[in-house]
Amino acid sequence: MKTALVIMAAGMGSRFGGGIKQLEPVGPNGEIIMDYSIHDAIEAGFNKVVFIIRKDIKDAFHNAIGKRIEGICNGLNVEFAYAYQELDDLPEGIEKPADRSKPWGTGQAVLVCKDIIKEPFVVINADDYYGKEAFVKIHEFLVSNYTPEKSEELCMAGFILGNTLSDNGTVTRGICAVDENDYLTDVVETYEIKKTADGAESQGNKIDVNSHVSMNMWGLTPEFVGLLEEGFVEFFENIKGDEAKELKGEYLLPIYIDELLKKGKVSVKLLETQDKWFGVTYKEDKTVVVESFAKLIEDGVYKNDLFSDLQA
Repeated sequence: MKTALVIMAAGMGSRFGGGIKQLEPVGPNGEIIMDYSIHDAIEAGFNKVVFIIRKDIKDAFHNAIGKRIEGICNGLNVEFAYAYQELDDLPEGIEKPADRSKPWGTGQAVLVCKDIIKEPFVVINADDYYGKEAFVKIHEFLVSNYTPEKSEELCMAGFILGNTLSDNGTVTRGICAVDENDYLTDVVETYEIKKTADGAESQGNKIDVNSHVSMNMWGLTPEFVGLLEEGFVEFFENIKGDEAKELKGEYLLPIYIDELLKKGKVSVKLLETQDKWFGVTYKEDKTVVVESFAKLIEDGVYKNDLFSDLQA
């Protein structure tokens, strides 16, 4: 079965070089976080890679990342494609507000893949390291569960909160509630979570560090992209006439999935992963991320020459 890795990279900015955190080298040969995610997805069995970017960064992105990754994919018989998130790429009958300059959010990002994604897929952020286990579990779920008749059956990686915290400041996390069969029932967006001597807290309230959290890593179906289009039309109708929301409101993937969940239109299986999440939320995080990848290489999780262990 064809399965795709979709990487949301449209927020990377139009200037490449200093200051773009997604392009910060973290591996021994200048690898960026995305390289490790692509490696892990291909190793798990995903055989298509789709980058969501903006057209105004197409050439810069291709030169900095795309050309190299496309070459790796070609060598491994993995399909490669771009999708473009543009402010005016909207469902028929919807016009962009004249003064809108802010991107529409992660829901629209995935929606622009509608003509490219014809298979079940995993979607991730460009600047997050998720570890190997989540890719394996999501791929197994999609391959074993997906049929067009069961297109409403989705999944997500459930990370352990304590494995996603920064030593250098607070973070926002979606804390998950599940039923007895590990199906998602609710995601509570929780702000200003920080490490404490005995665990974690948010705005003075203790939080269980063993809670499951969403890190925006979803296993989705091609039919879900059609639902996203319907949802965007609803989203736009709801903000129409509210100038502030028309200019800055965002159509966000987890919020829309939660709406579908509450309406009983989808189910979402939480797949627990014990892997540690890495990300460069704060400038000081980079040192920890570099050291963490060095340790993973030392422990044999990755080769020093990252893609050398994958065979076409």
